[in-house]
Amino acid sequence: MNRKVTMQDIADRLNISKNSVSQALSGKPGVSEETRLLVQKTAVELGYDYSNSRNQKQPDKKGTRNIALIASEFAFSLKSFFGEIYLGIEKELRARGMNLFIESIDNGTKVNLTLPSLLTNHEIDGILILSHISTDYIKKIIDTDIPTVLIDHHEPHLEADSILTNNRFGAFRAVEHLIQLGHRDIAFVGNVDKSPSYQERLEGYSLALRKYGIKPNEHFIVTNAQENQNHIKQHMDNLQSQPSAWFCVNDGLGFLVTSVLQQRGIHIPDEVSVCSFDNGQLSQISTPRITTMDIDLNYFAKKAVEQLCWRMENRGEPIQEILLPTKLIIRESTSERKS
Repeated sequence: MNRKVTMQDIADRLNISKNSVSQALSGKPGVSEETRLLVQKTAVELGYDYSNSRNQKQPDKKGTRNIALIASEFAFSLKSFFGEIYLGIEKELRARGMNLFIESIDNGTKVNLTLPSLLTNHEIDGILILSHISTDYIKKIIDTDIPTVLIDHHEPHLEADSILTNNRFGAFRAVEHLIQLGHRDIAFVGNVDKSPSYQERLEGYSLALRKYGIKPNEHFIVTNAQENQNHIKQHMDNLQSQPSAWFCVNDGLGFLVTSVLQQRGIHIPDEVSVCSFDNGQLSQISTPRITTMDIDLNYFAKKAVEQLCWRMENRGEPIQEILLPTKLIIRESTSERKS
């Protein structure tokens, strides 16, 4: 007896996803007309009967939907930030009666562009990608045609919805706070090549200085900062003059800058102010506690799930980027500049 031809057989023949085959045969949006015709032609050649899919209206899907959450091993290790988003996603999906599958992507998988095993082992209805993996790898996932939403990451060549922090306005507000305290010699510390978020925070820093007529001091701008104490110390040692305030792109750098300044005998905030971003644990346990920009991570997770659910029902709509607001949390690390 001949084996029954399946959608997976068609997908394997054309080197596309099973999900794309299903869309093409059922008449749903999400694939090009060229792909649709090619799938139908191949189905006929292989002897697959898709008459029911082609001629009958598809019933609404009532079964439980399966959602994949994918991130790099590094992102999953950052429990104080991405870990909270993950827990929020899990809670939101559970409330909606959906299943969550998780897979971390190691460097070998990323380099070899190997699709996550959960995409072949399960019928996945939607994908959430947490933070950056690599542009090529994320494109590989998007090319499966499974509805995908990026969390805390975007890039010009990635055609997928994104849920993002309003980094420019958040950084603007943080630096504006320092300026309003009387600071004009304000340093920037971050690695702009590590994340689009950090580049955007540099832009927000620059916008604030420009608005208040402050000319940036290029010696105070560190765009390749490493999150280790020796690197921060070396940079400070090389400065001919010292800023009166530091803006750091995340709490880890804020904590390190605070520690190095204190080791040099500089009192915070009486002599120097420090402001950071994210409102993570390090900003809260530092002495003094660090003024920072708060991100509502539970809201982040909620909006990501909402957007994915919308995208699964509106596959043909234009790509959207959703910016979430930040909130300035003023603590003991910032004060008025002493004359």
